[in-house]
Amino acid sequence: MALKPYWRFLRAGVILAREGVFAIVPLDDAPPSARLAVRLARTVERRSARREDMAARLSRALDRLGPSYIKLGQFLATRADVVGEEVAGELAALQDQVPPVPDAAAHRAIAEALGRPIAELYTEFGECVAAASIAQVYRARLTDRDGTRDVAVKVLRPGVARRFEKDLESFYVAARFLERHVRRSRRLRPIAVVDTLAASVRFEMDLRLEAAAMSEMAENTLEDPRFRVPRVEWSRTARTVLTMEWINGIKLSRVASLAGAGHDLPELGRHVLQTFLRHAVRDGFFHADMHQGNLFAESDGTLVAVDYGITGRLSQEERGFLAQILYGFIRRDYRRVAEVHFRAGYVPQGQDVDLFAQALRAVGEPIRDATAADISMSRLLAHLFEVTDLFEMATQPQLIMLQKTMVVVEGVARSLDPELDMWRAAEPVVRDWMVAELGPSATLRRAQEAAGAIARAALQAPELAERVDRLSRDLEAALERGLPLSPTSVETLGKYAAGRSALRLGAMWVGALALVAIAWSVVG
Repeated sequence: MALKPYWRFLRAGVILAREGVFAIVPLDDAPPSARLAVRLARTVERRSARREDMAARLSRALDRLGPSYIKLGQFLATRADVVGEEVAGELAALQDQVPPVPDAAAHRAIAEALGRPIAELYTEFGECVAAASIAQVYRARLTDRDGTRDVAVKVLRPGVARRFEKDLESFYVAARFLERHVRRSRRLRPIAVVDTLAASVRFEMDLRLEAAAMSEMAENTLEDPRFRVPRVEWSRTARTVLTMEWINGIKLSRVASLAGAGHDLPELGRHVLQTFLRHAVRDGFFHADMHQGNLFAESDGTLVAVDYGITGRLSQEERGFLAQILYGFIRRDYRRVAEVHFRAGYVPQGQDVDLFAQALRAVGEPIRDATAADISMSRLLAHLFEVTDLFEMATQPQLIMLQKTMVVVEGVARSLDPELDMWRAAEPVVRDWMVAELGPSATLRRAQEAAGAIARAALQAPELAERVDRLSRDLEAALERGLPLSPTSVETLGKYAAGRSALRLGAMWVGALALVAIAWSVVG
């Protein structure tokens, strides 16, 4: 049973090798063992694959491997720090579009989840309008005491949750392998990357949680100008089914249609960027999948975001750090930005704050007076990642979603206005938040909160002292008795150590090639 994840990963490695994916793995700075493994893998490559571009090879390979690997590929496309610019660029071309499951199976799943036949739930039920690796969507109509209205019905693909759980086991095998055997990968925390992917996917597997995210976002943005969230139909929502308001706006991917409808594209681009920043720094809760297909513009210019399967959160402290970092870049105060990084613990204390400020200046100055058309986001990120490597900065798992979404949102805004000045667009949102959270009123509020916390701690002091005393006595007793280790325990440990044979280690090396094909540039 314990070997199944290894064999599944070995199968993935073989498929990637057959489709010629290993040709993209950079070998210049790879260790000899990695170079040998990749060269061996390429001996089974299909000849016809060599005549195809890399995007086609990746797409075919991940389609063969299934939805979990499509999701992994899309996720790693946002992590150029892990996979490198070239691989990230190829992965970004992947589309999460798969053939839908038969309507009969989807209808049966909806009826079972909601406990009633389709005909009783909806007055009309159309054909599938979109199908992805996790779920597919239908257009329908319902009638109740609130009237008749069109809705979108999202249903999980039958069996997809079980498949994802199995594949995640294999991803963890590869992540543990990389952290144990590839020293330079430890700074990037491969296990934390898989943790983030796993949490995201498991969230997507319960559509009640997506509905709750929509409800929370709607409350947070109730007073926001020109932004809204589709209404959830809670009476027709369950773990595997989500019914929500149908949106008739124009997708932001249809730029020509937006222009033809009279929308101000540059203003819409600024609105997208400012909306995301407002949610991130003000609310600490943001839509983490804001690509063009999930954003609609209504006739009055209102922005509507759909598909809340992936969301991100930032703590109050993290929001403060983020706002100060952004504002420091806007004001060209690189020393301040560097100090914030050190206070947040993003940079090891042994590093030099002045040198770090100098490195940040090298990142910030070239883009100060540039428009979006002059900025290569991939080159900018590559420079940032070189800085993080130079100063031995560990990846911050809680910021992975934010990093990813910022890149996506910038791309959407740039598609609407190639001349967008991102710094000028961001400044009013960041400045307003800093006034609200770092000004005199905020200082007074935090002082009141601190006083309350001190009062609560004082009331709990006697109980805390008793607990510490009891823990001290228990520890002293344990040290006097010693920690027992039975002969059976020793024998079990010995068998476990012997079981880690060279054969298993070799299987792990071959299996890890599947992730290496996507992520080996960590050794570069």
